[in-house]
Amino acid sequence: MLNLLYPAARAVLFRLDAERAHHLSMAGLRATEKIGLLKVLADTVDEKPVSFCGLTFPNPVGLAAGLDKEANTIDALGTLGFGHVEVGTLTPKPQDGNESPRLFRLPEHKALINRMGFNNPGIDQGLANARSSTSFKGIVGINIGKNKITPNEQANVDYALAFEKAYPWADYITANFSSPNTPGLRELQSKDAAGRLLETLKNLQSKLHQETGRYVPFALKVAPDLDENEIAELSGVFRDGGLDFLIATNTTLARDAVEGHQNAHEAGGLSGAPLTKHSTEVIAQFHAGLGKEIPIIGAGGIFTAEDALAKRRAGASLVQLYTGFVYRGPALIHEIIQAW
Repeated sequence: MLNLLYPAARAVLFRLDAERAHHLSMAGLRATEKIGLLKVLADTVDEKPVSFCGLTFPNPVGLAAGLDKEANTIDALGTLGFGHVEVGTLTPKPQDGNESPRLFRLPEHKALINRMGFNNPGIDQGLANARSSTSFKGIVGINIGKNKITPNEQANVDYALAFEKAYPWADYITANFSSPNTPGLRELQSKDAAGRLLETLKNLQSKLHQETGRYVPFALKVAPDLDENEIAELSGVFRDGGLDFLIATNTTLARDAVEGHQNAHEAGGLSGAPLTKHSTEVIAQFHAGLGKEIPIIGAGGIFTAEDALAKRRAGASLVQLYTGFVYRGPALIHEIIQAW
């Protein structure tokens, strides 16, 4: 039923400011989930379990971080059919993010530009929200980042603090060091900085594993704006450092594909269809450098089942949706699962 209703709902939401529409839709999902209506309306999802990093995912389609920034809509998103939901990005301290407007649609290009800036309630409140999830039986990932006010020289302190707090509750953890909307953050993707961050989190992971007896895998999420040399260098860092898995890719700073659009000049990360082909190419390059040692979750411009399968052929074991989900709704989840 929702697959049929969503196009009409989107037509109404797309008449509103993008961020306002986002908040209204998330609140609507929570409300209909709470009264049991969402489950009645939602279409049945066939399970296609995928084993990945010691975890069993009910199906290969997940929600990328950035949609459920407050980690308070997990159950509703699971009801729509996602096999895993990645919440956040959560930072050690709450922060408001960048000034509005900060989210822009480019419908002609099936794209979004955002410069949200890690707006979130902070790791403590975010985890409290996540713990209130009661019905979702899938996998929950916690995406963590550094606060804007924290200089890069102390970034690892922020990541370690958020990592340690998330560890008891997360099925997996992702360190987001590739958002273009926190000044200087992408500098952490340099070979040396990435190596230091990976070493910090692997040492902490080992300590927490010994203390709790529970191993929580973690990923790094990379940008699509890396050249072949940078991908080769980072692949070596990730192999040597024992990274559990990789998420590729985040949003892009490139504007070639949307040049001339009235919103093309807006600062921030571009996501959606303009990223489809390039993100798949980046996945293939990382897969060539990482082999089967370090699996990949593919993201970036997935609008059809074929887009998802192309990422699978490039080396991704799972996929995540964001912009494609905004434009196409839950029908996209079902199409990908059926075709996988």
